Formats: sequence, C-alpha cells, structure tokens
Amino acid sequence: MEIKEKSKNKKILGFPVINSQSLGFNILRICTIFILLILAMILFDIISKGIGVISWEFLSAPPRDGMTAGGILPAIAGTIMVTIITAVLAVPVGVFAAIYLNEYAVNGKMTRLIRMAIRNLAGVPSIVYGLFGLALFVKSLNFGTSLLAAGFTLGLMTLPVTITASEEALKSVPDSYRHGSLALGVSKWYMIRTNVLPYAIPGILTGAILGLSRAAGETAPILFTGAAFFLPRMPGSIFSQFMALPYHLYILATQHHSIARVRPLAYGTALVLITLVLIMNFTAIFIRYQYRNKNRK
Repeated sequence: MEIKEKSKNKKILGFPVINSQSLGFNILRICTIFILLILAMILFDIISKGIGVISWEFLSAPPRDGMTAGGILPAIAGTIMVTIITAVLAVPVGVFAAIYLNEYAVNGKMTRLIRMAIRNLAGVPSIVYGLFGLALFVKSLNFGTSLLAAGFTLGLMTLPVTITASEEALKSVPDSYRHGSLALGVSKWYMIRTNVLPYAIPGILTGAILGLSRAAGETAPILFTGAAFFLPRMPGSIFSQFMALPYHLYILATQHHSIARVRPLAYGTALVLITLVLIMNFTAIFIRYQYRNKNRK
C-alpha cells in the first residue's frame, strides 16, 4: 500500500506527474459531453419550433397553396420508397462484395487496390454521385427523373459504406470458426453461410441501416435524378417523379417565395426527417442487440 501511495504522489522537480491514461480518458469525456451538448441544442431548437406544426393533417395530407398549407405525406412516402429501392441495390451487392473480398479474394495488390478504391469512394461528395446518376441512369439508361434513378444513385453512394461495414463485421468473426467447419469437410460457402454470417449479421445490418439512414437524408443525389419541386400526389410507379423530405426541406428553407411564412413548416419537416432517421438508427441497435442475445444462447 505504501508503494502505491508513493507512486500516486510521485513528483518531478516539485510538480506532480499526471497519469497519461487518466488525462486521455478525461479529454475523451470532455469531447463527448461537448458533442452531446451541441446535439442537444440542435434537437431542442428543431423540436421546440417544429412540434407545434405536427398534426394528423400535416402527416397525412398533401401540400397545397404553393406549399404554404397542407401536409407532407407525398414527401414522406417518396422518402420511404426511394430508401427501399436504395436498400434493394446496396445491401445485397454490398454484402456479397464484402464476402468475396474477405473470404475468397487473394490478399494481393489488386485486392488492396480495390479496398482503397472503395474507401475513397466513401469520401466522394454526394453531389458528384448526383451528377453521375444523372449521366448514367437518367440519360444513358433512359430511366428519366424517377424514383428508380434516384434510388439507384443513392444505392451507389451507399455501397462503399455497406461494403466496408460488412467486411469489418466478417473480420470480427474468429478464424477458429472457419477452421473448425472446414476441418469437418464442408464446403467453403456452407461454412460461410452457417458459421460466419450468423455472427457477422449484427455488424452487417447495423452498417447497412446506418448507410440507408444517411441516404434518406441526402438532397444532392436526388436533386438531379428524380425529386420534384412541388408534386401534391403519390408516385404512380418507380418511373415517376416524387417528393422527398430532404429536398422539400431545402425548398422551404431556401427557395420558397415566402420563406418567413413557411418557416414553421420547414421546422416540422426537419423534425419528421430526424424522427425517421432516428427510427432507422434505433432499429439497427435493436437488431444488433437481438442477434447478440441469440448468438449467446
């Protein structure tokens, strides 16, 4: 005990020595508290100014009178539909690409180059994906400005995040699970399907849903590929234009002819969009928790 007390009170040139580990933890705590305070201020501002607009009419009616009255139902429906199309493209392709890179590909120069390209694509600005989607899906493939073109564009934007998250989840599975299955004489795909994927699914789904929640809040990619300025009806098909919450919010906040009049509607739209993203994030947390409990049993 005396030795420990002396080590705690150790001094150099009369000054106490600060434990670097404690200092690091304190800095992390301060940064975390600072970020949470900023987040709380943003949420408080949006909730306090937008909660008064939320009503059944606001959530279930189309906009009218030049978006100065009515609701945001077409924007909610359009956001959900384009997110579903994004998931159909990004999740299967991203997961299978991650399985190939982690389980089948030889760890050589080409594989490292592919991984570096995927990580670089994850940092490309969303406006670039919007222009690429305009050139490829809208013009070259003749999808037109539509749900399909916007969903595929968001899918391409989400792919790098999905691949990276899925590959990291696969890497977290111990190699002993793989070796034990292969030692029994089963095929590699059977081993992946039965002994690797069940333990990697929580991380895969978490990364995929977080990527989709980011896509649901993007404005730039859908600006060129399918989002409509004012369309007070539901999309008729996947080749129809649509309204979306992020683009609708952008119009109300910056482009409307009477910004002061529609500002409460903009805060209400922001609150609905944040709620939708939070629901997706909490869904990812719930799925991860359920799968972890299932794997422990």
